[in-house]
Amino acid sequence: MNVRHFPKSSLGVDTPAGAIFSVHSIKIKMGDQGFLKPKVGFATTAIHAGQDSEKWKSGAVVPPIVTSTTFKQPAPAEHTGFEYGRSGNPTRNTLEECLAALDGGKYGLAFASGLGATTTIISLLSSGDHVISSDDIYGGTNRLFRQVAGRMGIETTFVDFTDLKKVEQEIKETTKMIWVESPTNPLLKVVDIAALAKIAKSRKDIIVVVDNTFLTSYLQRPLDFGADIVMYSLTKYMNGHSDVIMGAAIVNDDKIEARLRFLQNAMGTVPSPFDCYLVNRSLKTLALRMERHKQSSLIIANWLLKHPKVLEVLHPGLPSHPQYEISKRQTVGHSGVFSFKHAGDLKESRQILSALKVFTLAESLGGYESLAELPSVMTHASVPAEQRAQLGITDSLIRLSVGLEDTEDLIKDLDQAFKSAF
Repeated sequence: MNVRHFPKSSLGVDTPAGAIFSVHSIKIKMGDQGFLKPKVGFATTAIHAGQDSEKWKSGAVVPPIVTSTTFKQPAPAEHTGFEYGRSGNPTRNTLEECLAALDGGKYGLAFASGLGATTTIISLLSSGDHVISSDDIYGGTNRLFRQVAGRMGIETTFVDFTDLKKVEQEIKETTKMIWVESPTNPLLKVVDIAALAKIAKSRKDIIVVVDNTFLTSYLQRPLDFGADIVMYSLTKYMNGHSDVIMGAAIVNDDKIEARLRFLQNAMGTVPSPFDCYLVNRSLKTLALRMERHKQSSLIIANWLLKHPKVLEVLHPGLPSHPQYEISKRQTVGHSGVFSFKHAGDLKESRQILSALKVFTLAESLGGYESLAELPSVMTHASVPAEQRAQLGITDSLIRLSVGLEDTEDLIKDLDQAFKSAF
């Protein structure tokens, strides 16, 4: 492939729109731009937490996959730690211990999917309770709150969390939970978690849940800023290989953990041992993968920022982002997922996405492969049309998940896709 080289700016790129450039010599250090520094020892924790080979008689360095659904008891109702696979499993326990350690939490709980984790967390509430949720959230979460939790008598109010005064105004006696995505999906709005938690705790004992799927515990640790529960779709970056569906919740509070552990067992929202093994394996490269996602997405975001057919780039790592300063205070930088708005409409979006060759047109995010999608008709199609319009989820909004491919190839792919549409 012929690659054209251009001088780089302080962010690593300085190219005319539509140009292809080399990034082999570019070094982007997010910490140098004012973001938090990565937690010391994170990679070591990911490799060793919960992995003690002394737990197994074989001394296996890699935790084995225990598939047994039942466990022998020495006497009636006297088990040695495990009795039935839904209630506990050695492979799952290993993963849960590692997940908790990475978030600086006391307890980790794994679930069959991200929505399984969300369903279990919402089940902490009762009919008549009230939830305040980010207005811009994953379409599946929006659907669950409106069409499932609502039918169970749990009311949800959707609020723009970038204006915390609006959150305060919506708190009432029945408010029991605040549900946060930061950054949000797909508009990448950043919420001041510490300020939000302070509001929740000053008014009443409201559980603050942060969906940290977009950033992972490597780039953001919500418990450090006052959150009560950190929720994940492990399907995304935490697993990172697009081959597992799983969710998780990380907590510090003993009472919340006990209630969630009861629900995990009572509702049966548990993952398979094999999937737990795969996610546990993937965590060992999480720090390395997130650094690459972070660097590549910022390079591509800067390229898009200069494209004549791009109206706006929604990337929290850019100084142009409205909540850039908040991002610097609470994150180590941003991941590979971000959105942009172009000058066309549905026709041009379809042409751009259909022309892509390196990016794959598909839902989801956080894998090693780069994905692109149109939220208005794909991941957020279940969000009511009037709510999409109010939020700005238009047919010209495209969401990217920048993977681990060579950045030059990804930019070249976007360049040719734009040329096919405009």
